Amino acid sequence: MSSRLKKGSAAALLAIAVVGGFEGLRLYAYRDVVGVPTVCYGETRGVRMGDRYTKEQCDDMLLKRLQEFEAAVLKCTPSLAHAPAKRLVAAVSLSYNIGQGAYCKSTVARRFNAGDIRGACDAFLMWNKAGGVVWPGLTRRRQAEREMCLEGL
Repeated sequence: MSSRLKKGSAAALLAIAVVGGFEGLRLYAYRDVVGVPTVCYGETRGVRMGDRYTKEQCDDMLLKRLQEFEAAVLKCTPSLAHAPAKRLVAAVSLSYNIGQGAYCKSTVARRFNAGDIRGACDAFLMWNKAGGVVWPGLTRRRQAEREMCLEGL
């Protein structure tokens, strides 16, 4: 199945805006709220403290990673291949933030697979903790993702 997040597509632009907006852009490595070295738009793979990137490098990195996460989301929840773009982007945003494994084992994925779209969208709200602590920023992100997920129902 080909990616709906192709460079320049409306879905890709939406995904970059949503995920990039929530993650924020940092051109040099920092430690996130649980101490993981992070750079650009929340990228953690292979990041070492001291790493630096340009905005263009960060944008390209984000799109490539979003395409990877889209593939994982569609593997775990195949029905999203034909869902509205905003629902797919919401799921990719959640997966990008919590990890592919956590997404695939989540109540969100189970409910999508059971055909319970509203229940899946509502389950986004369960994912507002990092390190066992409720974070207002994660709560806002999950509320926004839930709204995108529900659009068109």
